[in-house]
Amino acid sequence: MGTVASAMSMSLDGYVTGPHVSRKNPLGEGGLVLHEWLNTKATAADQAVLQEMGDGAGAILMGRRSYDISVGEGGWGDGGPAGQVPCFVLTHNPPAEAPDVFTFVTDGIESAVKQAQAVAGDKTVGLHGATAPQQALAAGLLDEIHVHLVPVLLGGGVRLFDLLGGGPITLDRTRVVEAGSGVTHLRYQVVR
Repeated sequence: MGTVASAMSMSLDGYVTGPHVSRKNPLGEGGLVLHEWLNTKATAADQAVLQEMGDGAGAILMGRRSYDISVGEGGWGDGGPAGQVPCFVLTHNPPAEAPDVFTFVTDGIESAVKQAQAVAGDKTVGLHGATAPQQALAAGLLDEIHVHLVPVLLGGGVRLFDLLGGGPITLDRTRVVEAGSGVTHLRYQVVR
């Protein structure tokens, strides 16, 4: 079975979006800078990290807010954040209609991870957004945390590690890639 990993671009002060996230502005005010390494400032090192993530993705797991903000026209189109890679959405209230790539899970993080792993096989289940990784970490289901550390202080927005609770969580750093774009790609294994 593959790993369960969260991979997020994050500001130095811990934000994965700027403030005032909306459908029109999915990364919030000032948040676009977090994704410049994916396109306009991408170096060969950045592209290699991105390629590795894409090649390893077997399923995506996200919260309903991430889905609502980015699905459809003006967002991901008929796919998810990784195109046609199967996506599992944690929600209490599934939509009436959705693109075929999405499966809605109403019975919690454990069920969502189990379903995503069954589809992903030996590939990675990538957790998208901030809430799903926090829930998976609290439930002991997250294997790795990949942080694409962007040299900026956003000063507000959504934090990746805001609602952990339950005491310290120990991590082992397993990889550091310093890209010419200024972004530092960090990988940590969750110690159990």
